[in-house]
Amino acid sequence: MNNFAQTDRPLALRVLAGQGRVLCQGMALWVQAIQEGVPQRLLQADFWAARQALEQTFKAQTEAAYAALTAYAQAHHFAVVRDQGHMVFTLKDDQGAPVTASKALLLSPAERTALNAAEEALRAEMDHYLEVVHAIECAMAQARDVLRQRFLRPVLAHGLAHLRQQLNLPPDSDTRLAAYMDQVLQALLEKNRLLMPGDDEATRSTDLAALLSCFRVNLAVDHHAAQGAPVVVEENPVFRNLFGGMAEDEAMMSDFAHAHVGSLLRAHGGFLLLHLQDLLADAPVWERLRRLMRSGRLESSGESPRFASGLTCDAVAVDVKLVLIASDAAFHAVQEADPEWIHRFACKVDFAESFKTTPQTAHAMAVAVAQTCERQGLLHCSAAAVARMMEESHRTAGDQTRQSASIGVMQALVVESHALAQARGAARVEAQDVLAASQAQRARRNGLETRVQDSIASGERLLVVSGERVAQVNGLTVMDQGDHSFGVPVRVTARSFAGDEGLLNIEREVDMSGPIHDKGVLILHSYLSGLFAHIAPLSMNAAVVFEQEYGGVEGDSASCAELYALLSSLSGLPLRQGIAVTGAVNQQGDLLPVGHINEKIEGYFRSCESLGLDGQQGVLMPTRNRRHLMLAPQVVQAVARGAFHIHVANQVGEGMSLLTGLPYGHWGPGGYAPDSVLGRVQTTLQRFRQACELLASHRSQRRSRSTR
Repeated sequence: MNNFAQTDRPLALRVLAGQGRVLCQGMALWVQAIQEGVPQRLLQADFWAARQALEQTFKAQTEAAYAALTAYAQAHHFAVVRDQGHMVFTLKDDQGAPVTASKALLLSPAERTALNAAEEALRAEMDHYLEVVHAIECAMAQARDVLRQRFLRPVLAHGLAHLRQQLNLPPDSDTRLAAYMDQVLQALLEKNRLLMPGDDEATRSTDLAALLSCFRVNLAVDHHAAQGAPVVVEENPVFRNLFGGMAEDEAMMSDFAHAHVGSLLRAHGGFLLLHLQDLLADAPVWERLRRLMRSGRLESSGESPRFASGLTCDAVAVDVKLVLIASDAAFHAVQEADPEWIHRFACKVDFAESFKTTPQTAHAMAVAVAQTCERQGLLHCSAAAVARMMEESHRTAGDQTRQSASIGVMQALVVESHALAQARGAARVEAQDVLAASQAQRARRNGLETRVQDSIASGERLLVVSGERVAQVNGLTVMDQGDHSFGVPVRVTARSFAGDEGLLNIEREVDMSGPIHDKGVLILHSYLSGLFAHIAPLSMNAAVVFEQEYGGVEGDSASCAELYALLSSLSGLPLRQGIAVTGAVNQQGDLLPVGHINEKIEGYFRSCESLGLDGQQGVLMPTRNRRHLMLAPQVVQAVARGAFHIHVANQVGEGMSLLTGLPYGHWGPGGYAPDSVLGRVQTTLQRFRQACELLASHRSQRRSRSTR
């Protein structure tokens, strides 16, 4: 609101939701009412009677002053006449007749001197008279103004008091409003003459419009239709949008009516959602927000580059809950740079990527799908279509018992399914449309996957999916492109010799493996050492490698495949090449679950399809990954007809028996059974040990002879 005492510091008033609009409209109606009601009030009989009595009083004073001037003039042989606002005097002779010019020429020098002195004295009296009349006129004008104010004040004040009573504000706000209304009333009473028609009507109308514009109320925040606390999402938190200011085309207007508030004030009493990364990108905004959180008060000033020059609004208390949306990295970076930050944002909530599936969540998802269709004017989905969408949600979450929390992914699938159903002229979306939409989304993103599969089909990337090979097994890896992940089979091979260097990880030696993969290889070595502790230390040199892998290796999901290749190399037993292996191994030989199990299985299935399915191919995975299976329909159908197989295992030995057809082996009084996998490995390691001992003996003998 306008500050009549200091126009460059507008007043701010906070009222209850909806009352701002009442005040704004009430002031507009009050202004309209006074333009119509004031002239009528000044035409009423009681005002005219008081005005006439006042004018009679001042008229009598004017006449008395004129009578005194006339008496003085007559005493000095002059006649004074008022002629159209001017004073004219004439010299008279002893008989009272006017002295003409010819008579004046007959006067003696002494008489002429006396006449001149009398004229000067009369002029002095006339000047005094005019001063008195001017003072009387000023006093009369002031008295008229006071009279108008006395008659108008009750009329004007009544309208303001009625508006104030309508608002029924809290004491603090009511006091501020009362002070403002007193300023409004005083400003209007001081210029009440503008309410009456005058001689210069154009100037009066312009001045009146300028005065009345100061009585407007700038409704900066309006919550009249809101229910509950406001929730504001600020997607563009630049200075003006957040703290308020002027629009670019209003930058030169220093007027309370052009001051705009920002989202901080619009969210007062509620919540303001901001993206932390946006704030960090604008240092002035970030620093100003930090100061606001310390003081709890918002001062709109010239700090904003788009704010009107010199315009400073009242400092306003801001009670708003800031909700920052941030990545973990950004949050922790700010927390480290500003320790007090965590005290201001004490409630940290992680976004869940998935949630547990229940009948209630399934129903809620069906409702969400229906609402999306209704809101965007799409074809509605059948029950089978919704069920298919739920399967896609489970697949995105990678778990049969959990659904994905990525609502945007679901909505995009709904829209694309609608387009396909509409294209075939259907009345509603069916499961086939959802499946086709899902496949279309994948087809738009699988360029790299297609090139990898083509390289396998052409033989450029070596992959054997039938028969048996020694020290060779197919492992499964994943390539992640952010919005698309796919499985890639990779050949894992091993070589072993007698020696004392232990297990060599070739990827680690050339800095192409990550720490998790290196950890997996060390665990594998520890497990192997534990199996053959009776012949420790192991006299073995061994190397394991991912063939044709040039982008680096990370993760421990292939440690099981590496172990199988190594055991095959040590035992001499061939492994079934049609079964690809995935799974991590711990030091007790348990198979641990791995990520992206669906992508890995589907990637291997596509490779087998391109090379030729023979009914013996499949994937060996940890039993603990069973609930994560959400495979593509074509894989499910292939498994159902026996063209492809999914094998599960809890222990390393179960998988090795599947790949070799021999029992894994159990520790007995004499070691491992000779016809088991571990028995054959034991025999090889013992042979390595004997070879190393024999070599050490020969070296010792040579050193002994050279010493002699």
